[in-house]
Amino acid sequence: MPDLLEFRSVDTYYGDLHVLKSVDYRIAEGEIVCLLGGNASGKSTTMKAIMGVVPPRRGEILFQGQPLAGVSVADRVRRGIAPVLEARRLFPRMTVYENLEMGAYTRQPGPELEKDLERVFTLFPVVKERLKQLAGTLSGGEQQMVAIGRALMTRPKLLCMDEPSMGLAPVLVEQVFDIVKMINRQGTTIFMVEQNANMALSIAHRAYVLQTGQVVLSGAAAELRQNDLIRQAYLGEMVVT
Repeated sequence: MPDLLEFRSVDTYYGDLHVLKSVDYRIAEGEIVCLLGGNASGKSTTMKAIMGVVPPRRGEILFQGQPLAGVSVADRVRRGIAPVLEARRLFPRMTVYENLEMGAYTRQPGPELEKDLERVFTLFPVVKERLKQLAGTLSGGEQQMVAIGRALMTRPKLLCMDEPSMGLAPVLVEQVFDIVKMINRQGTTIFMVEQNANMALSIAHRAYVLQTGQVVLSGAAAELRQNDLIRQAYLGEMVVT
């Protein structure tokens, strides 16, 4: 499959702080790719770089073979990149329906919009029940469903998910990951930053591991699950040698 997103020797900085260091990623169409790493490894900076919030100082990011340098956040969304932000980041004083509408702000009203709303309701029946409720009054799991639904309203080619399981009860984590797999089966490519390495590797096709801004491991997710470093550092397993 052709590459949908590609990082080529990307360096990013916050002032003088060098965060991503000559990073290369490749996400092919139709894949689920997860990005693992500890705190301050550069995972969230990766997502900010994709959306144009933290542009590379060196290297380039390509989407569908086209460089993203100079492309605004809104235009990246129009091209087909949608973020599901860490900690949900809904508009708490707006209704669930209004939050979903905000996801479609780059699109024209019409039957396709209604079709996408129905898709969200099929994936998340509880969202349909909460349409008139203020988003800030929802539970954490419900907020995550709305956040994913809002991103799907952009009709994305690439869904960038930053810590989708954060703060959720274990039963909801499984539900969210099941829905991520379903969205992928429906044709959306997914690039996911996730602390829950075991769950992420169980659904991903491939994975990258970041340490202090550098890719130290990459490969098929099933193989990385068996890697001793991954098992010790991220899966909480003792490896006997």
